[in-house]
Amino acid sequence: MTAFLPEDGPPRDGIPVELEWFGVSTFRLRVGETVIFLDAYLERVPAAAPVGLASREVTAADAVLVGHSHFDHLHGAQFIAAGTGARIVGSHETVRLMEQAGVPSDQLTAAGGGELIQLGPAVRARVLPSLHSCVWARGTPAGQAPERWLSQQERERRLAASRTGRSGQAPAEVVEHLRDCVNSPHGDGGALGYLLETPAGALYWGDTSGYWTGIVTGMRPDIAILAAAGTGNVDGEPAQGTLADFIADQVALLQPRHLVLCHHDDWMPPVTSPPDLDALRAALAGRAPGVRLHEPGYGQALPLHSILADGGGGSG
Repeated sequence: MTAFLPEDGPPRDGIPVELEWFGVSTFRLRVGETVIFLDAYLERVPAAAPVGLASREVTAADAVLVGHSHFDHLHGAQFIAAGTGARIVGSHETVRLMEQAGVPSDQLTAAGGGELIQLGPAVRARVLPSLHSCVWARGTPAGQAPERWLSQQERERRLAASRTGRSGQAPAEVVEHLRDCVNSPHGDGGALGYLLETPAGALYWGDTSGYWTGIVTGMRPDIAILAAAGTGNVDGEPAQGTLADFIADQVALLQPRHLVLCHHDDWMPPVTSPPDLDALRAALAGRAPGVRLHEPGYGQALPLHSILADGGGGSG
């Protein structure tokens, strides 16, 4: 049992646990009769491949856990909450934006890290501080390592310059989509990770490419769900290798038995640029050969109660 979770785990007999991916970092986790969304972004621009589900079509949800407050993670949570009565858990910025979107306060739980939240009779989550990917480094020339030890003022200046440089380049459908989404957060709101305890085992989910070394080292969840996008953030500074190196290093620190990637799809073409998955697979094989990588398609259910029960590792 990881040190972040209590010793008295949930009952394990006969409770199915399934995980479905719906693009970016959005998942639906079913633990028996309990339904939990991890992020909520389901609507897409017309050019993106459909994920098979819209937020207003969700008819059952007990909770929505939100990793951070950017639209491609938070938008849609307000519709899921309205349609199902689900509780939204996220940062204080997430709660502020959801209040503005009309979600009642009794359906909102603000968290900053350290909270243990009961989500259903057989599932609970520990909220952990995390880090957002280094968005200010997106303009770094190819082949050049992003600069470290930049002041926050310089990071904000570079991020603003990057946004200005891209303004006017987005297709009209992207601009319209952004206008319709929950937008204009005060930064990312403070990224959070979640360690969920289920009858199948422990699941760690992070919806953006960043971590605090002291938190993830030796966590040993049964399965890790990690974002593979942008420039990785390690202890507040940009990772100096490739994204593949960053993910492989994070996996080596976490020591999960199984791995699922997210945020690696082409979710807003032509703006998004999916990573080189072959390079990522090769890095994982070299740094964490015992970890089994699962690559589900949109809406494909992973039966965690079966996968985690077999005890095996390796790519598959």
